[in-house]
Amino acid sequence: MNRRHFLKTAGAVTLGFAGLRSFIACKGTRDVGYGSLISDPNKIFDLPKGFSYQIISRHGQKMSDGFFVPRRADGMAAFPGPNGLTLIVRNHEVNPEAKASEGAFGENYELLSRLQSDALYDAGSNGKPALGGTTTLVYDTRAQRLESQFLSLAGTLRNCAGGPTPWNSWITCEEFVVRADVNWAKDHGYVFEVPATAEAKLAPPVPLKAMGRFNHEAVAVHPATSIVYETEDQDDGLIYRFIPNQPQRLAEGGKLQALCVIDQPSLDTRNWKERKVAPGTVLRVKWLDLEDIEAPNDDLRLRGFAQGATRFARGEGAWYGNDAIYFACTNGGRKKKGQIWRYIPSLFEGAPEEQNDPGKLELFVEPNDGGIVDNADNLTVAPWGDLIVCEDGEKEQFLVGVTPKGEFYKFGKNAASDSELAGATFSPDGTTLFVNIQQEGLTLAITGPWRG
Repeated sequence: MNRRHFLKTAGAVTLGFAGLRSFIACKGTRDVGYGSLISDPNKIFDLPKGFSYQIISRHGQKMSDGFFVPRRADGMAAFPGPNGLTLIVRNHEVNPEAKASEGAFGENYELLSRLQSDALYDAGSNGKPALGGTTTLVYDTRAQRLESQFLSLAGTLRNCAGGPTPWNSWITCEEFVVRADVNWAKDHGYVFEVPATAEAKLAPPVPLKAMGRFNHEAVAVHPATSIVYETEDQDDGLIYRFIPNQPQRLAEGGKLQALCVIDQPSLDTRNWKERKVAPGTVLRVKWLDLEDIEAPNDDLRLRGFAQGATRFARGEGAWYGNDAIYFACTNGGRKKKGQIWRYIPSLFEGAPEEQNDPGKLELFVEPNDGGIVDNADNLTVAPWGDLIVCEDGEKEQFLVGVTPKGEFYKFGKNAASDSELAGATFSPDGTTLFVNIQQEGLTLAITGPWRG
């Protein structure tokens, strides 16, 4: 049965897409993607014919501001810069127990004295600062050349993913919840906003506390309303939305809510023991107001679920595109190989009229096959509408493409190691895909015959 005939006979669109995804997950297709991957003789990254990469940044390099590129590059996004340049804001998921050499300040913190203590969010209780944060790269896609790179946020912990805003800033997320103690001078588990700028300077380290304190992973912003959707990297996490008091001014506060499926309170979408939600299923959504959002006991998700919020399996990467919010649940599904969900906001998103025309949640894909996708993590929406998904599973790690119809293809493979891939993002001009190989500390720029 060819794909066109399958769709023609599948009936309703929603049911047709659900069936198509099952069909593709079992059989695959030949007419999507960019063809077979070609082994890289340098054993860094395999790509299809016609595509190439270059390493533009690596851990330990001295940056333009004199600091060092920190380890564990993770989520990132690209923004338009001055004179046609591209600005890339990049997270560093440096762990609390990391050695000084994994951060930006040298093997013995010798460069730390160059900063005022208030330039870091947390300088530490014992003279050893939190080593996470962000760096910014200034890149020329016309010449395929790195112009500069510098530290842009300092003193945070485990900056895993985040998301771009329509007003040219990056929201970076701490994937670590801890109270101030003998090691840390401040509480952690917040998000921070980093402006995308070509000027080498640190962003003010101001936690956006109204957006909640929990094990943050990623965010995506609805351009029409400035509402921010947040994922939580926990086996029993929730999906949150933050409605700012003033559009584009997140630091001015707002309201935090959790996603609930209408008429199915406390729905468990993980599909671990039984499939409660099938791919292609569309669910109507309402949002639950949350209290005590700084959650000293890290129990926000537990209280929310008890009040009717929907439970998800490790919400990770999130991105806005195709008029929807896509987010990955890394170990969802019967075989815990991952799910990708799609939330379509209401025409009245965040307004009282929303209750009469609610937003809709769809389980976009759940292949339950590590050969198709193995633990989806960071993701982005390509300029032509496909998802590009970073794997964080076992053994070989791929960049996986997913078409709007739910068709899968392999786009790239980490040939250097079994390290997760992270931070996939396209330049504003659509010519270049940037991605990180986390353990090797490499940031790649990939070019080739993209669609469109």
